Parts: sequence; structure tokens; C-alpha cells
Amino acid sequence: MLKSKKVQKLKPKKTGNPFLTKNITQSRNPNRQKMKFIKHILILFILLATSITTAQVKFEAKVSKKKLGVNERLRIDFEMNKDGDNFVPPSFTDFDVVDGPITSVSNSWFNGKRSYKKTYSYFLSPKKRGRFTIKQALIEIEGETYKTIPITVNVVAAVARPNGPPSADDIASGKLHLVAEVSKANPYLNEAITVVYKLYVSPEIGVSNNWREKDIPRYNDFWSQNIEIKGLSIQNAKFKGEDYRYVVLRKTVLYPQKSGNLKIEPLVLDVNVEVPSGRRDIFGNPLMTLVPKTVTAGSRTINVKALPEEGKPSDFTGAVGRFDFKVTTTKTALDATESLEAKIAVSGRGNLNLFELPKLTTPTSLEVYEPEHKENVRTNLNGMQGDISDTYTIVPQFKGKYPIPSVSFSYFDIKTETYKRITSKEIIIDVLNGPTANTAKTSNSISTKQVITPNTNTFAFIKTASNWTPISQQPFFKSSLFWILLLVPFLIIPVAIFIRRRRDKRAGDISGNRIRKADRLAKKYLGEAKKALGQKEAFYMALEKALHNYLKAKLNIETSDFSKDKIKTLLEQKKVDEAVFTEFISILENCELARYTPITQVTMQNDYDKAAKTISLIDKQIR
Repeated sequence: MLKSKKVQKLKPKKTGNPFLTKNITQSRNPNRQKMKFIKHILILFILLATSITTAQVKFEAKVSKKKLGVNERLRIDFEMNKDGDNFVPPSFTDFDVVDGPITSVSNSWFNGKRSYKKTYSYFLSPKKRGRFTIKQALIEIEGETYKTIPITVNVVAAVARPNGPPSADDIASGKLHLVAEVSKANPYLNEAITVVYKLYVSPEIGVSNNWREKDIPRYNDFWSQNIEIKGLSIQNAKFKGEDYRYVVLRKTVLYPQKSGNLKIEPLVLDVNVEVPSGRRDIFGNPLMTLVPKTVTAGSRTINVKALPEEGKPSDFTGAVGRFDFKVTTTKTALDATESLEAKIAVSGRGNLNLFELPKLTTPTSLEVYEPEHKENVRTNLNGMQGDISDTYTIVPQFKGKYPIPSVSFSYFDIKTETYKRITSKEIIIDVLNGPTANTAKTSNSISTKQVITPNTNTFAFIKTASNWTPISQQPFFKSSLFWILLLVPFLIIPVAIFIRRRRDKRAGDISGNRIRKADRLAKKYLGEAKKALGQKEAFYMALEKALHNYLKAKLNIETSDFSKDKIKTLLEQKKVDEAVFTEFISILENCELARYTPITQVTMQNDYDKAAKTISLIDKQIR
């Protein structure tokens, strides 16, 4: 009994308190229990770390709406909270991609924690009605590939206007306007007008700087010149009674070249517009969504008035504006064979490049050379202003006094709407020393008859006696001609071999052949241009061909790459002087400009001389 009692005393009794048994067990094997505890903690930590890591990466697709009309657009965003690589969008089989991908990145810090979001946005247009599934997109993040969940979209019949609040596209359309402001709607023929293109933006939206000109007006039936804008300046103004901001994008000066109703083509822009999404961030600031928009200024029609016929001078050549006119000479007294210069100049404001100067008439005893034409014209929003002139070199041949008759210049005054004429004074050229001209012209006033004396020996030139001499007959064999004909083939063979090798070498010289071809083409088309002087279209077409073909062969470039920037870069690489390639590009611009503007023969001659000189300089500097 005592033994059993002792055993019972040592053996723990089972009670309702589990912590008693646990404590006893731990006291029996403390090391084993400690290892188990550490093992459980490690497993829990690993599972927790894995779940946290998995939760940190987020990649999902979001659509602007899951039900839309066939005439509406759908926006889909692929968002991730970590930057990734190798993004692969779905195929969008049942949709047309209107725009995208548009990438946006958001990076912020809050309470010491970094918040990152990167989004790829697409704008889709459904091809037809039905239920369509946008499949998975893929991306690699930290070496792992993540996929979005497919999204089903229901496309229904076309809607007049979506129900509910206006879409981001609707907001952008109502808050963004491109306007073409024309200075005058009913100008006279050849009167300057300006077109200023302004982009009005509501304070409720924003516009990114990467706007693009989708379609540029060509200004048919106008002489045009763009005014350079240095930097975009944001201004505040009222538009349709509301507060707006605007920026001037383009300024153009136009001179109408015919009367009647003329159409000014619209300017079209592609713009990315930031529109409020209706959501706010944690600080309460509105979140913006990006919407691509195409805006147009719309076409404008102006009524161009013809110049009045009443009072039009007979010497009127189309000058419109307000001008001053002068005829001057460098000297009025000189000796024979010396030279002087007579200058006809027009200065003021108007269409200076679009009319011909009057011609200088002189006595026949004065030798007059072709005039040198000069232009000093600048263009601003008020039109052209400056001066143009023709300078004649005159060389008198005989002693005496010679009058240079007065010269008249007529123009149409815009302010008074009347024609005005300016007449220069007569200039007397006094030739002090030199031979005297024979003023007697009796040969023109006296008529005399020539006495014809009959010749009795009419056929005296015919010889009646012959002086024939016999021709000596020499044998051909071993004669000089025989030996020459025998040796010629042996001499021709090495010459032929030399010529053949030279020809093969020349054919293998690709660079040299290209240069020679460039020179031939330039000479050919320059010759055609010279023949076409006075015929504007044919002349400038041939001149442009000469420039294009020469540079294409000289620099080994294709026509598709023939841009002004590339020409400048290539010529700079070839160490061509800046003044030379600047002149080359200027001539190309003149060829383009001549298609839409009237050009005088003097201007054509100047452009031809400049082209020939510039090609020669480029040829020398590249070689």
C-alpha cells in the first residue's frame, strides 16, 4: 500500500488545467521544446514574408466602362505598382486602336513610404456590336511574369449621347478650341492680311507640350510667309464670355493673288489633353486623365476685291501699298568710255516682291547693261517693308549732253483707295571729252541712182585651155601606205588595252562616277533652266531638279531622305562653309515659294546665278 501510494505521489494526476502538464513536460525536456518553438517561428516568418512579397506586386487591367455604344471609345489602363520590362498588350482583335500606348508614371512619398504607379493606356474603338473579351496582358517584374485578368465588354447600338455625366472626351471637346484670327475679311488684291492661330485652353483642363501639327494649310492662291515665333507665351483672355488661357502657335502673312472668294485651309493639331477624372488623391487634389484630341481651326473664306479700273494708270504693274520712288545717278559729268550707275528704287510698305520696277530708257549713244536687282525686304505682321532697286551701268560713247528721260511709277494706295503716280525728274548726262558723233544722216534723206556699166566680157571667167598633168603610178606593195596599214594594227592593240583598262577602272570608281554623274545632271538641268528663263514653272522645276540630282549623287543620299536638316548635317560633315549651304537651302526655298508667287525674270536670273555659283562652291569644297 505504501509503495502504491508512493507511485501515485510521483505520477501526476490528470486535472482540468492543461498548463500544469505542459509545464511538467517542458521541465522534463526543455531543449527539445525550445527547438520546436524556434522552428514554428521560422516557418511563420517565411510564410508571412512570402505573402507580403506576393502582395507587393500588383498588375491589373481597368476599363473606362464595360458597356458602350458602337460609336463610343473605350479606354483601358494596364496598371502596375512596380516597374517592369517586356510589356505585351493583348491583340485587341475586335477593336481599332485609336491611340496608345500612352505611358504615365506616378511617384510619391507618404509617411516615409514610397508609392509608385505606372500605367499603359490605350483608346479603342469597337469594330461592331457584341460581347468581346479583352485578353490578358503580360509583363515581367523582378524576373517573374504577371498577367492581367481578361475583361468582357458589351458593345451595343450607337448612342446619341452617353447617359450620365459627360465623358473625358466630351469635357476635352468643350474646353479646348483652336481659332484662326484673320485681320481682314475683304481685302484688296495684293493687300496684306495676317492669320494668327491661337489655342484656347480652359483653366479646368491642361495640355501637354508634345502637340503635333497633323495638317498644315497650303494657302493656294496666296503669297504667304510664316512669321517666326520665339518661345510660346501663355496669355489670359476671354473666350465666349469665359476665362481662358491661350498661346499663339503660328503667324502667317498672306497676299491674295486673285480676286473673288478665296478659301484659307484649316490648321489641324493632335493634342494630349489632361481632363479631371472625378477622383482625388490622398491630399484631396483632383486626379487627371489623359485624352488624345484632334482640333481644327476650321476653314475661313475671304472676299478679295479686285482693284478698281477707274483711274488705273497705263504703267501700273500691280504695286499695292504706300511707297516712295526715286531715280538717281552716281555722277552727271564724265568723259567718254567712263561709266556711271543709274538706280531706280522703290521703298515703303506693301507687296514689294510682287511687282516689276519700271524700266530705264536712254539715248542710243549711251551703252546700257542689264540691271542688277537688289531686295532688302523684311516681313512682319504688318506685311512687307523695305526697299527694292535696279542698278544700271551706263557707258557713254561720244562727247555731248544726253538726257535720261523721266521715269514714272504707279501704285494703288490702300488707305485712300486711289491710284497714285510718282514721276522722277529728267537727268542730263554731260560727257565732257571724247569723240564727236556724226549727226549728219544724209544717206537716209538723199536718194541716188547707181549707174550700171555693161560688161561685154560676161563669160571671161570660163577657161578655154586646160592644164592637165599626168598622175604618176606607184606600186602599192612596199609603199609608205603599205607599211602604215601593216603596222597600225600592232599599234592599236596596246592602245585598245590601255583604253579598256582605263574604262574598267573608271567604271569601278563608284564615287568618281557619282561625282561625274552629279556634274552632268547639274549641267543638264541648269541648261534646261537657262532655256526656260521667263517661264516660271518650267524654270523653277528644272532648277530644283538640278539642285536635287546634284546633291543626291554628290552626297549619296536617297530622295526620301532629302530634307533640309539632313542636307545641312551632311554638308557640315563634308566641311562645307556655313554660308554656302545656307545659300543652297535658301535657293531650294525660293523654288518652293515660286510655285505660289509671281516672279519676275530678273529674280529668275538671280536665282539661276546663285544656283550655279553655289553648286560650283560645294563642288570645290567637297573635293
